[in-house]
Amino acid sequence: MTDQATPPAPLLLASAKGLCPRCGAQTLFVSPVRFADGCRMCGLDYRQFNVGDGPAAFLTLIVGGLILGLALALEFSVHPPLVVHLLLWPVLTVACVVGSLRVAKAMLLTLEYKNKAAEGVLAKPADPRDGGDA
Repeated sequence: MTDQATPPAPLLLASAKGLCPRCGAQTLFVSPVRFADGCRMCGLDYRQFNVGDGPAAFLTLIVGGLILGLALALEFSVHPPLVVHLLLWPVLTVACVVGSLRVAKAMLLTLEYKNKAAEGVLAKPADPRDGGDA
């Protein structure tokens, strides 16, 4: 298999299924949001990709805003007892964040692989003694 292979499914679907970005096998995750060390089928090392906490931070803000809007809409339209809010929103929030985090992390890893993303390297400034512009 070559490094130029693309996932057999669209990005969103491949991410939701946890497909390897190189071979398309369903080997990306070992738990709901934890990556495997590598693909068991093609050997791609997932540890080389730096997904970080970016997806978690953005999704927490996005899901938090959506849940807040839904909670306010429910409160102002139906006026349910407080216990309904206490039982409904924490469970819904956790489910939405974990579910979307899996997809977001997989999308980021797939895009890093597809675009050959790597850490930035600072170029050394030109030395004026070498005749270069400074």
